[in-house]
Amino acid sequence: MKLHDLQAPQGATRKRKRVGRGISAGQGKTAGRGQKGQNKRSGGGKGPYFEGGQLPLVRRLPTLRGFTNINRVEYQPVNVSLLAERFEAGAEITPEVLAERRIIHANKGPVVILGDGELTVPLHVKAHRFSASARAKIEAAGGSVEVLQL
Repeated sequence: MKLHDLQAPQGATRKRKRVGRGISAGQGKTAGRGQKGQNKRSGGGKGPYFEGGQLPLVRRLPTLRGFTNINRVEYQPVNVSLLAERFEAGAEITPEVLAERRIIHANKGPVVILGDGELTVPLHVKAHRFSASARAKIEAAGGSVEVLQL
């Protein structure tokens, strides 16, 4: 059997119904649209918005207010507790090192260091932004902080 031999089994397909082609065709005169009225006519019928005069759903729902800030910068957060677990004392931490260790996604945006957790080992951290508590904890542990440009 080849592709050009394929065909639907007997009775699986029907011919298209040609309406409005005379009385003997069975769908003549009104062509199955009934007598008079809106739906008999070309383009007749109500649109999807119309709900029989009831206030449409689109108008019943509250409107969305505000706007989307196109200049928003989405940071990738990393907590100091995670740095304390994953790095040894004196390590230099950059966004590239964090991406290698799969702590952040490589090309997903700038990195922010947040102050959740405790830090006891001194680390040299380079990131695009630091929270005040994270900066204080890193420096209190004897480490250093360097802010990278966006």
